Amino acid sequence: MTLISRASPSCRVLTDLTRCTIRRSGVCGLAKNAEASRMKETCVSFSSSSRYSAKISQLLHLDNAGIGIRRGRRSIVAASPPTEDAVVVTEPLTKEDLVGYLASGCKPKEKWRIGTEHEKFGFEFGTLHPMKYEQIAELLNSIAERFDWEKVMEGDYIIGLKQGKQSISLEPGGQFELSGAPLETLHQTCAEVNSHLYQVKAVAEEMGIGFLGIGFQPKWGLKDIPVMPKGRYEIMRNYMPKVGSLGLDMMFRTCTVQVNLDFSSEADMIRKFRAGLALQPIATALFANSPFTEGKPNGYLSMRSHIWTDTDNNRAGMLPFVFDDSFGFEQYVDYALDVPMYFVYRKKKYIDCAGMSFRDFLAGKLPCLPGELPTLNDWENHLTTIFPEVRLKRYLEMRGADGGPWRRLCALPAFWVGLLYDEDSLQNVLDMTADWTTGERQMLRNKVKERVNSSGWKKAIQNVV
Repeated sequence: MTLISRASPSCRVLTDLTRCTIRRSGVCGLAKNAEASRMKETCVSFSSSSRYSAKISQLLHLDNAGIGIRRGRRSIVAASPPTEDAVVVTEPLTKEDLVGYLASGCKPKEKWRIGTEHEKFGFEFGTLHPMKYEQIAELLNSIAERFDWEKVMEGDYIIGLKQGKQSISLEPGGQFELSGAPLETLHQTCAEVNSHLYQVKAVAEEMGIGFLGIGFQPKWGLKDIPVMPKGRYEIMRNYMPKVGSLGLDMMFRTCTVQVNLDFSSEADMIRKFRAGLALQPIATALFANSPFTEGKPNGYLSMRSHIWTDTDNNRAGMLPFVFDDSFGFEQYVDYALDVPMYFVYRKKKYIDCAGMSFRDFLAGKLPCLPGELPTLNDWENHLTTIFPEVRLKRYLEMRGADGGPWRRLCALPAFWVGLLYDEDSLQNVLDMTADWTTGERQMLRNKVKERVNSSGWKKAIQNVV
């Protein structure tokens, strides 16, 4: 999901708003905001280096420039990320470039947007078995034809759809994900979700397919889950058992809903990051929705949350360093540089670099690509392979909630927007959690996924809520 507008150096204005439009589907779509031209765009310079500015410009210009093949009214686009061959490194990237990339997400409050992502499990009505890839491909092709989406291909396989700033993608076990457009209001995000679910249901019911909004696959084991034909997932599938006991469960049997939010400055990012991390366990508890495993109660309110505790602790968790006095964009870059890589994308193929160092890549010493230097596109890809409870890109992702039914998909963005986009609420959260220790935050994270029976813990959680 890309919440931040892929702007040119002149900083284009985000103009997508949701409105109801009469089409064949009769559902809500996206349209241009005619009043956007009246909004004053503000750009913030994070480096006086013309070399750095050229690198950021290069990435932002090319980031959406994937090669498309027009077929009839629809087009087929190459699998994301499509632009690595177009990015030519003329000078090595520096740590300053990586810091500046994150800082380039800062924007004035009037440009803040709300992005929502959610995943769901598809199943056959007759057998309750998970959808096979062939059924998923038919579903994607039918949605593209009926509702005018562009197809996203990886080789000969359809792996997703794009329409404006929205995209539909597949998680490793066929979990069906909508990554929504950056929108101005909660009403628009809810209309977007409603439109998506209408379209999916209209096609899926004709195929005898249903969808379940829940945080963990409640019935089937790993051996029953299909594997999607995406190169990055094959690399992750081979690597996960080396670094944790539950990584494959995370890949193939979990679903989440998350909200992506903007920040105005480094200081604003820090405040929202800290508030988001401190309260992420509360969101986990409120949206807990994964109590079954292979047809039986599993002893957890959120099995999905438990799975993240032993997936890969090098790239997941509560990030205690965010609460250090020295924290900022640079410190997050230092953390991300030390998170082991998964892959590098070259010539429309994923190259296995699992466990290798992005620091070595910066120095041209990556074993899987000796002598080659990274692009900002490589850095952007690497950031997507880090999975903490709150993740920083050029926006902040709140990642602690289980997948759920329609009303919860609308409720999660309302929860976080109310807390983080309102200055009084944000300050109240920071004041309330200011004296929490690293151990207390982690204990809360560990406890909320379970059935909380301790009266002391219940009272503590109720006081925060």
